[in-house]
Amino acid sequence: MTVLQFGLTPKAKPVSPKRSALVAALDVGTSKIVCLIARLKPQSGQDAARQRTHSVDVVGFGHTYARGIKGGAVVDLQAAEEAMRQAIDLAERSAKLQLESVMVSISAGKPASELMSASITINGSTVASHDIARVIAAGSRHSARPGRAVLHSLPIGYTLDGVAGIREPRGMLGRNFGIDMHVMTAEMSVVRNLMYAIESCHIDVASMVASPYAAALSALADDEGDLGAAVIDMGAGTTTMAVFSGGRFVHGDGFSLGGRHVTMDIARGLNTRIADAERIKTLYGSVMAGGSDERDMISVPPVDQDERDAPHYVSRAQLVRIVKPRVEEILEMVRDRLAASPFAAEPRGRVVLTGGACQLTGLPELATQMLGRPVRIGRPLRIGGLPDEAKGPAFAVSTGLLVYPQLAHLEPSEPRSTRQMTGTGGYFARVGRWLRESF
Repeated sequence: MTVLQFGLTPKAKPVSPKRSALVAALDVGTSKIVCLIARLKPQSGQDAARQRTHSVDVVGFGHTYARGIKGGAVVDLQAAEEAMRQAIDLAERSAKLQLESVMVSISAGKPASELMSASITINGSTVASHDIARVIAAGSRHSARPGRAVLHSLPIGYTLDGVAGIREPRGMLGRNFGIDMHVMTAEMSVVRNLMYAIESCHIDVASMVASPYAAALSALADDEGDLGAAVIDMGAGTTTMAVFSGGRFVHGDGFSLGGRHVTMDIARGLNTRIADAERIKTLYGSVMAGGSDERDMISVPPVDQDERDAPHYVSRAQLVRIVKPRVEEILEMVRDRLAASPFAAEPRGRVVLTGGACQLTGLPELATQMLGRPVRIGRPLRIGGLPDEAKGPAFAVSTGLLVYPQLAHLEPSEPRSTRQMTGTGGYFARVGRWLRESF
């Protein structure tokens, strides 16, 4: 089991802007587990999107129903491990290689943000890269809290001899060098159990990334982060959010309500099985009533699956009356969390919805009305090689993990193994680790 030094989660080694690399992502959600393998290729500045130095081309894809996961957290280690192994194996087979490590998303553990400052005295006359690394590391270590694991330590701005608002301090003259940081944390027990489940598959955790941050890296357009935006990732068991201002990730939050709760409401309200409720939600779910909804009827299979029992029928309007209150509850909680975040200072900021639960008919319109902001559905942008079923908002987190190595240099990393993220010789290394751990 990887030890979380100073409460910091592992961080991937930054990818060189001039070299290609293979990266792997594992999105562990409440309803599905996705594994993606991609090749990052350097691209010219003319072709590159902002903050992206590489093109992303997916070469391996695997996903399966999640088991042993509730609200984004591991609740059954064996079931979760089996589901992860299945998704990883599917991706390895399609890419024809063996994985050694993956980058992992996390949405559980009561994510919370804190703004903090740290300062150091620089040794030379000018600020160098190692001074920036020192001040970021100092801020990260001071951010540790009992029972919490640090997911992200991101600089918002620097100060030099009392002068604030510096964006790029390298080469500037000064002696007292400070930093303003955004630190995002989650419950240590949730993080450790997720890491343990993955490492039980004999796969190393190269990095842990907050789900809404990963979704933003995939779904935000270049200018949206600069102008102010909030990405709301609506999953099956959790709803998480990432706020961007001035192009930087400045706030994160989340709570344990999502699309799965809508499904359970339908199952109870229509007296049907959970699987049938999920199908009805997917095919007919809506939060906006139409003129013909009272006449349009939906077939609902009986809960006991007795062939002698005929299915009963309900109107679309009745389904809307079940779905809408739960969605409104989720959006009200989102509105309250955003009002207490830096996003409140961005009156024209846009809201981008990602995650499988945002695909309910009429949800963007309802969110626009309740949040008082322009709202759009976010999908993976500039990701090559994706199969058609992975081009929707439900795969924004997993594709964003593939973008993350290009921004890993912004965060501190503790000294750790230099093992590559992926490799063709991973099978024998994995067998060796299994022998060492088992005997």
